[in-house]
Amino acid sequence: MTRIGPHLLSIDDLDRAAIERILDRAESFDEVSGREIKKVPALRGRTIVNLFYESSTRTSSSFELAAKRLSADVVSIRRRLGSLDGVHIWIVGDVLHSRVARSNILAFTRMGASVTVCGPPTLLPRHIEALGCQATASLERLPEADVVYVLRMQQERMRDSFVPSLREYASRYQITPARLEPGQLLMHPGPVNRGVELSGEAIDSPQALIGAQVRAGVAVRMAVLYELLVGAPTSTLAAVA
Repeated sequence: MTRIGPHLLSIDDLDRAAIERILDRAESFDEVSGREIKKVPALRGRTIVNLFYESSTRTSSSFELAAKRLSADVVSIRRRLGSLDGVHIWIVGDVLHSRVARSNILAFTRMGASVTVCGPPTLLPRHIEALGCQATASLERLPEADVVYVLRMQQERMRDSFVPSLREYASRYQITPARLEPGQLLMHPGPVNRGVELSGEAIDSPQALIGAQVRAGVAVRMAVLYELLVGAPTSTLAAVA
């Protein structure tokens, strides 16, 4: 059985068996969220130190909440689809500035999915296909996707003019109900620029899993902390993000 740890700094550190074990563990921890007392004693006596080199309130807060629910000091995509073998996942938007795109590509392909990244050529990193995905600047083949994972336009990271305007970007790449096929699942890491990469109608549609992603994020982080710390020789973990 593949052992995780003592450090997890990149999705590259995990093989498929390790990813599946984390997701299985997350399923069990997700049940904790439905209890009146949302804590388990798994990491009692451990100290978690979160170190963030960039501002990320959501990630920081969810890691802190995960640690507290495990009694330390300080959902999964898979549930809807079953196995990811053969699943077609499209990642659409600002791939160049995204902190999750590369990890998602590596994780999804390692789990057996086929990944296509789509966006303006200026927002697609050079040689992105070396990670095992396809790249396109057109939404023409979007109907082939089982999952449409939309990325936020990260204007705060843009020092140059990567697109002529947000209006033009939205006209070409905004995901709306009209661009979604029946049965396709819609995801977004948040926060959403409503009316830019996603229309309000798409966000509120029954195909959107965005709320479930937020809930699943805590359970997955609980699983990662548990796998890293239980049985580990040290009582302090530095979670670097």
